[in-house]
Amino acid sequence: MNRSAEALELCFELGFDLAGVAPLRPPPAARRLRAWLEAGRHADMDWLERNAERIADPRLVLPAGRSILAVGLGHARDRVALEDGTRIARYAAGRDYHNLIGKRLRKLARALTERGLIDGHARSIVDAGPLLERSHAAEAGLGFESKAANLLHRDLGPWFFLGELLLEEELEPTTTPALGSCGTCTACIDACPTAAILEPGVVDARRCISYQTIENRGQVPPELRPQVDAWAFGCDVCSEVCPWGHKAPERGALFGTHRQVEGGGAVEWLRVPEEAFASRFEGSPLRRPGRAGLARNAAIVLGNRPAEQGREALLAALEGDSSAVVRETAGWSLARAHRGDAGVAARLEAAARREPDPDAARDLARWAGGDPAAPSDR
Repeated sequence: MNRSAEALELCFELGFDLAGVAPLRPPPAARRLRAWLEAGRHADMDWLERNAERIADPRLVLPAGRSILAVGLGHARDRVALEDGTRIARYAAGRDYHNLIGKRLRKLARALTERGLIDGHARSIVDAGPLLERSHAAEAGLGFESKAANLLHRDLGPWFFLGELLLEEELEPTTTPALGSCGTCTACIDACPTAAILEPGVVDARRCISYQTIENRGQVPPELRPQVDAWAFGCDVCSEVCPWGHKAPERGALFGTHRQVEGGGAVEWLRVPEEAFASRFEGSPLRRPGRAGLARNAAIVLGNRPAEQGREALLAALEGDSSAVVRETAGWSLARAHRGDAGVAARLEAAARREPDPDAARDLARWAGGDPAAPSDR
C-alpha cells in the first residue's frame, strides 16, 4: 500500500465519508477568483480581497507544502423548520461542524504522524481558512463543482462538509474526476429566490440569502427582504432542489439538534438579550451573525409571516432594542405585516421621531408613511 492509500484509509477509519489528495498548488478556480472579487460579488467580505493571493495560492499559506489531504463528512438531514415555521439551513440545526471536523482533523494528523506518513507538521483548515477548498476537493476527486458553486457528490449530493490538511510531504494525488455532472439541469438557478446565481458557477453574495442572514452585519436590503421569507439563518433552496441530493443518507444524529432549534423561533430570537445570547446559543452555528444579526433576521421572518405574538415582539424591538439595525428592521416588518393597524402606524411615526441613528430614522419615517417593499436609497 502506498503512502497516499494508507493516508486515505486512516481518513475513513476516523469516520470521514470522502477523502482524496490534491497537489498543493493554485487550483483551477484560482483563475476565476480575481474576476469575482473585481466585480464586487463578495459584498463586504473584505477579508477575501485582502487575502486573495493566499487564498488562490496555498503555497503562501504553507511554503514547504506539497500535498492537500481533503476530506468530506456528510450532514444530510430532514428539512429544518421550527415550530413557528421559521427556517434555518440544515447544517446549522446541530453542533458546530467546525469543532467536530477540526477535532477529527487533529486526530488524523496525529495518526498520520504515528504511522510515519508525515513528520508532524500539518496545517488544518475547516471552512474559515484561506483556501479555495471546493476547487481543491474537486481536483482530489471528492466531487464535481455545480452550477450553484458548491460541490456535489453522486451519493451525498450537496450535503457534506469539507476539511483539509496541508502537508509538507508529497502524497500521490487522487485526481481522477468524480463521477457525475449537472448536465443541462438548471434547477438551482431557476429556484433561487433572489436570483443570486448569475450564471453557472457564479454567485453574487450581495443577493444571496445565506450571505445576508449570516455574514452581513448591517441592513438587509429592503428589496430582498420579502424573498428572505422564513429563512432566519442561511438558505437551502439551491441544495433542496438539486436532484443529486435527494437520496443522501441521513446524518442528523451525528450532529444532534441544538436546544434553540428544538424550542426556539423568531419571536424568541428577536427577544434574546445581548447578555444571554452567547450562553443560549453555545456550540451552535447560529451564533455566527451575532445577537443583533439573528434578531434582525427574526424580525424579517415576522414581517413575512405575520402573527399576533410577532406584532408585540416587533413593537418591543422597535421601541427598545439596542441595535439601530434591529429597530429599523422591526419597523419595516410592522409596516409590511400590520399596515392597516392605526396603532402600529402611530408608534412607527413616534419611533422615527425619536430614533437617534440618522439612517434608521430616515428609513423608519419611510416605513411609517410609505410602501415597505420600496427599495432603499442607501
